Amino acid sequence: MALLARVLKSMERIAPQSLADHAWDNVGLLVEAPYPRTRVASATPQRVFLTIDFTTAVVDEALNDPSVGVIVAYHPPIFRGMKRLLLKDTKQRMVLQCAAKGVSVFSPHTSCDSCEDGVNDWMLQGFGDSGTSSVYVPAVNPPAGHENSGKGRVFTFHEPKPVQQVIEQIKRHFGLPHVRAAIHSAHASNEKLISTVGVWAGSGSELVNHPADLYLTGELGHHDVLEALEQNRTVILCEHSNTERGYLSAVLKPKLEALLSQDGGEPVEIVVSKTDKDPLVVV
Repeated sequence: MALLARVLKSMERIAPQSLADHAWDNVGLLVEAPYPRTRVASATPQRVFLTIDFTTAVVDEALNDPSVGVIVAYHPPIFRGMKRLLLKDTKQRMVLQCAAKGVSVFSPHTSCDSCEDGVNDWMLQGFGDSGTSSVYVPAVNPPAGHENSGKGRVFTFHEPKPVQQVIEQIKRHFGLPHVRAAIHSAHASNEKLISTVGVWAGSGSELVNHPADLYLTGELGHHDVLEALEQNRTVILCEHSNTERGYLSAVLKPKLEALLSQDGGEPVEIVVSKTDKDPLVVV
């Protein structure tokens, strides 16, 4: 079986496309190389390249490795319809480069957010076994193995915690020296402890429709933050892709390695981009 077919089969088990938010998202196989790369040497395994964002630096990194045959880009590099493919357009140029070099591109995006053991579940792992989690919006007719899938997650602590303790747990889990915080006065004074944490990977615009003492997400609009404070909630923002990137190495890489090693095909190596990073930093 060709590498692309093996990756598609494995990704469908990890994050079924039926779980994606098809109303606006664009998931699945986005670039199918007409002339796939062949192995450069019999002793060198083919590689699958994982990244959150599809940038010039990331594409250069992937294409400069002759063993890479498939890119799994969490964020879709093709989002809106294209009427032409031109080199002067950044996204179109990168798509053309991949196709010309024989590298296919697959994007799981919101299917990876909603699936069991997906991005939203990974976001909660920093809290360990100190509580229990549930889904905000359960999936309708979820596929087998993903009965607890759906949009967003809410974590309930066994014992309520001071807001600063929760913030430190978040920073450790995401490996961040700083986060942005809008702390409600009752939480800042410890008059009220944190019992529940609502999480939404990337943009948390839908999170504000659900209850929690603390919202944890990547980004949120100014007026949504103000409304959360009015509702006696604290907001923690880690920047969009910082809530997603750690999932690649911690969860997706080992899952893909395990499935591809069991399908009877040739050995495949999974690599995570070293140049992929959130564009925003605190200075």
